[in-house]
Amino acid sequence: MVSKDTFKVITTDRLYIKVADQLRELIENKTFKPGERFPAERSLAEKLGVSRPTVREAMIALELAGLIEIRTGSGIYVAKNAGVKDAKLADDGIGPFEILEMRYVLESEICALAAQRITTEQLNELAQTLEEMQAQQEQGEASEVADNKFHLIIAKASQNTAMYESVKWLWDLRNREYISTAFFERIRNEGILPSIEEHRKIYQALKNGDSERARLAMKNHIDSAINNAAKHFND
Repeated sequence: MVSKDTFKVITTDRLYIKVADQLRELIENKTFKPGERFPAERSLAEKLGVSRPTVREAMIALELAGLIEIRTGSGIYVAKNAGVKDAKLADDGIGPFEILEMRYVLESEICALAAQRITTEQLNELAQTLEEMQAQQEQGEASEVADNKFHLIIAKASQNTAMYESVKWLWDLRNREYISTAFFERIRNEGILPSIEEHRKIYQALKNGDSERARLAMKNHIDSAINNAAKHFND
C-alpha cells in the first residue's frame, strides 16, 4: 500500500510567491546579508526571467514578512533581523500590480463604451463623486471610497453586466487581499493618492461622448497609478 507520505500536497503558488521564495532562500543562506542592498528591480527581473510587476509583488511579500526594508528614494535592503528561518510570506491572493495591469486593459475599453451609453443621471453621479473625492482629500482622507465609486459608475454605464461585474471583482480584490490592502496603505502614507484632475479628464470625455478621449483618459489615469505605486521601490 502506498503511504500518504509518498505524495506531496499540490499547491498553486502564484508567480510572485515563487520569486519571493527564491529570494528568501538567498537571504536565509546569507547570499544577501542583513543590511546589504538588494539588486535593482530591473536587474532582478532580467535575472529571474519575470516581469518587473512580478518582482515588485515579490518585494511586497518579502517586506510584509519582515525580510527586507524598502527605503523609498534609497533602495531595497535586507532587514537586519532577516536571519529568522521560515518567515511567512504573504500569499493572500492576486497582487496589486496584477490588478492594476488588468484594470488598465479592461477599464479603458469600458470607458470608451460608456462614453456612448452613459446617462445624464450617471454623469450627475460622477460629478457628485468628484466633489466627494475633493472633500475627502481636503479633510486629509484617502478618497479611495469615492475613487472606487467613480470607477464602478463608469462600469455600470457600459450597460454590460459582465463588464461591470469584472470591474467590481477587481476592486473587491484590491480592497480585500492582504498583500494589496497593506501595500496601498503604505503608499497612501507616502502621500500617493488618487488624482482628482485625472478623474476630471475622464468625466469630461464621458460628458462630451468622446470615446477616444475617454479611452485615453482612463489609460493615462491607470498608467499614472501604476507609475506612482512603483515609486515605492524607486532608488
